[in-house]
Order: sequence, then structure tokens, then C-alpha cells
Amino acid sequence: MPNTKSAIRRVRRVKNQTRNNRIRKSKYKSAIKQMELLINSKEKEKAKKYFSKFQSILMQVAKSGVINRKTAARKISRISKKI
Repeated sequence: MPNTKSAIRRVRRVKNQTRNNRIRKSKYKSAIKQMELLINSKEKEKAKKYFSKFQSILMQVAKSGVINRKTAARKISRISKKI
């Protein structure tokens, strides 16, 4: 239980940050699953169209700090090789 005013505000802030990070992580994971699904189903044209959106999602998540920038770059690189 927070005792000071600043601790109470901090608890509120952390709750919001946690919610936002969960949303971002979920978006990140679903983008990867979607891309893998498109690649494995031999729909290369759809995968190529989705790639720019996929890349954008990963960089947004990396920018916010949910995942490391190098992790995002590595994922993008490996997916682009598969396409």
C-alpha cells in the first residue's frame, strides 16, 4: 500500500504502463504469428504485402521499449529472408 502522494501517483502510472505494454506485446506477437502463417501457407504475395505493416509494427514496439531494437531488427531480417 503506497503511503506518500508520489507513490500513489506512481502506482496509477505503472498500472497504465503495464496495460499499454501488454497491448503492444500482444500486437507484436500476433504480427509475428500472422506473418509466419502467411509464409507457411505459401501465400507469398500476401506475405509481401503484409511485410511493410509487419515491419512497422515491430519497429513501433521496439521504439516504445517493449522489445529491444536489435531483437526487432533480427526478426525482420529473418522474415525477409524467408520471403
